[in-house]
Amino acid sequence: MKVLFVASEAYPFIKTGGLGDVAYALPKALRKLGIDARVIIPKYSRIPLSFRNCMENIATFNVKVGWRDQYCGLEYLTYDDVPYYFVDNEYYFKRPEIYGSYDDGERFSFFSKAVLESIKHIEDFKPDIIHCNDWFCGMIPALLKENYSDDDRFNKIKSVFTIHNLQYQGIFSKEVLGNLLNLDDKYFNDDALKFYDAISFMKGGIVFSDAVTTVSNTYAGEIQTPFYGEKLDGLLSAKAGNLHGIVNGIDYELYNPLVDKKIFYNYGIKNIKQKVKNKLKLQERLGFTVTEDIPMIGIVTRLVKQKGLDLIVEKLQELLSLPIQIVLLGNGDEYYEDIFQYYASIYPSRISTNIIFDEGLAQQIYAASDMFLMPSLFEPCGIGQLIALKYGSIPIVRETGGLKDTIIPYNKYTGKGNGFSFSNYSSKELLDTVNRALNLYKDKNLWDKLVLNAMLSNNSWENSAKNYVNLYSDIQK
Repeated sequence: MKVLFVASEAYPFIKTGGLGDVAYALPKALRKLGIDARVIIPKYSRIPLSFRNCMENIATFNVKVGWRDQYCGLEYLTYDDVPYYFVDNEYYFKRPEIYGSYDDGERFSFFSKAVLESIKHIEDFKPDIIHCNDWFCGMIPALLKENYSDDDRFNKIKSVFTIHNLQYQGIFSKEVLGNLLNLDDKYFNDDALKFYDAISFMKGGIVFSDAVTTVSNTYAGEIQTPFYGEKLDGLLSAKAGNLHGIVNGIDYELYNPLVDKKIFYNYGIKNIKQKVKNKLKLQERLGFTVTEDIPMIGIVTRLVKQKGLDLIVEKLQELLSLPIQIVLLGNGDEYYEDIFQYYASIYPSRISTNIIFDEGLAQQIYAASDMFLMPSLFEPCGIGQLIALKYGSIPIVRETGGLKDTIIPYNKYTGKGNGFSFSNYSSKELLDTVNRALNLYKDKNLWDKLVLNAMLSNNSWENSAKNYVNLYSDIQK
């Protein structure tokens, strides 16, 4: 089976969030199962020169974007035994930022069209499945059905569309239909692309793909309700029979404290006592009191409302009155940045606020912290809690989306569980749950068993990849 995995980013070339990790790890896991999985992304100018210099140009052709006839180069390299293709056009992708441009609708219309045209120019690979990810690729299933159904090279190709975060939908004016996508007005209706007075690329992926997935089973149910459904809950409920929740995993070759070169001291199940050395070293680096006895809570996140920061802010004064240290890493909304920087200036020995994106520091926080706080308002899957588990940092989460699917609440009577959770979006419940975790932390024997439970949790891509293979097979029947 041949699968073309289409994404707007992929580690290690370019990454802004969890999608970049998925676009790297899932195709690699699929190939281990015998699937010929390959990846195609834009060739951004921000991709390191060390990679760009290794790319081989395999084709050049033009792509129609409305009335425009745009150049497209198709480049290729192999990384970690996975073939990657890169769609090259400097006008669209030579930008300081990969998202957020005024013409994103045009940029990703071009990308969607270029992906389909690229298939004609790859001599040794004709996909059975095109696996599209998030709104950036949402037009591909529609364009595939509209423009290629009579082409023998395409008429057997099936499409899968994965929703990573429904909040970001790619909503543009209806003029995009003709001016960019070369689609006529029949697509501007409620059963196609129409989203109120605009069109939605996300809706295109949901309506026209042969199967829709999202990144956890709980989130698949949540998005069929008005609170989580972002005004697409009715459509998703109607598609419920073809909506599949498959939880993300993490790549243990990347996220493994036993071999991670970014942390101070490596450790694993057999020498778990080494973990505390990372804590002492990070405390020293941050100017905290250097001691094993004070529990450290890590927060690595985008500073946006989705991540439940309002709950933390409401109780931050009370949290800082507890015998804890908090280290936060992330950037985002200025409102949250200012609040956390203010508290760090008032309590420099209790909270460290790092308004940057620093992958090395992130790994050091996972390795050093005793607990990892993730009280999200909604969380399609989440990667932070999965990394925290592997590094023995006990997650404290709200029961939503992938957090509910991956964190098993600790039961003091059975000793089972790998973290702590609370159900309602309540700052009181957050504070109560933190206090429950702190009380258990006082019992070193029980805490050490909980850390072992966490590190033994299996969140690799193996099982998830098998679920995708089954899905691919089903839609080909």
